[in-house]
Amino acid sequence: MPRVDPEPAPLPTAYITHPACMKHEMGPYHPECPDRLAAINDRLIASGLDVYLRHYEAPPVTREQLLRVHSAVYLSEIEHASPSEGLHFLDPDTALNPHSLEAARCAAGAVVLATDLVMRGECRRAFCAVRPPGHHAERRRAMGFCLYNNVAVGAMHALDRHGLDRVAVIDFDVHHGNGTEDVFSGDERVLMVSTFQHPLYPYSGADNPAPNMVNVPLPEGAGSIEFREVVREIWLPALEAFRPQLLFVSAGFDAHREDPLAGLRLVEGDYAWVTRELCHVAGKHAHGRIVSTLEGGYALSALGRSAAEHVKELVAG
Repeated sequence: MPRVDPEPAPLPTAYITHPACMKHEMGPYHPECPDRLAAINDRLIASGLDVYLRHYEAPPVTREQLLRVHSAVYLSEIEHASPSEGLHFLDPDTALNPHSLEAARCAAGAVVLATDLVMRGECRRAFCAVRPPGHHAERRRAMGFCLYNNVAVGAMHALDRHGLDRVAVIDFDVHHGNGTEDVFSGDERVLMVSTFQHPLYPYSGADNPAPNMVNVPLPEGAGSIEFREVVREIWLPALEAFRPQLLFVSAGFDAHREDPLAGLRLVEGDYAWVTRELCHVAGKHAHGRIVSTLEGGYALSALGRSAAEHVKELVAG
């Protein structure tokens, strides 16, 4: 009988985090708290998804990798602002404690590692369960709970280290990713598509400052119908035309209807659905490669449920 070779096992999905990300705290009752990572991890275990993930500890990002995105002056300013004890506030919402820089370096380093894993073919997709988040961090400014722009660091690493010509950044956080836009506006190698509530912090994104920025503001109260219409009619055609070789996701889950910081009305099923759609795009143009990193999401139960639906589709898609 002719020999039939078995089908190769599907590549795993990476789950990348670091204990330092639990040590970054910005004061009691701050919504961007260590419990966010615990909520995600607990839900992945409870749902049985944890055993399908390949776990990695994030390395710290290098200064060279950060300099692709942030100015040297800014990096020095952040380092000098790091306190030996207590809190140092960079703005009313964003603070450093003695562990914050290590956490931020590991958060950005996680996305670099994720990029390396999918580009080397060791994993097909990756989810970075890290904090502080990153998409509000501009080239020269920390803001909105963010110190380093994690997703931008990963995307620039894909372009410069792995030689890709086209990468896409998809941002479904309820707040506009002004920092990512600041880094990539006008860079023809990057397409950014995003939805967010408007008007809402950081009160930007109503216009598209460059052809590679596809911002779609949603009004307060918008939910599944409006979100899915934007994805089908605007995001997917733009992504199909761009043909990205790797997809990065700024995975904020604060557009959920239970989230206390905003007023959109998405549910867990919307995050599962949009992730499936992105998996289809990645399968067609990017060898299935997706790197996702946590941004917002402050209702702990909703965050855990939504992130688990997102990860489930990354594993299955």
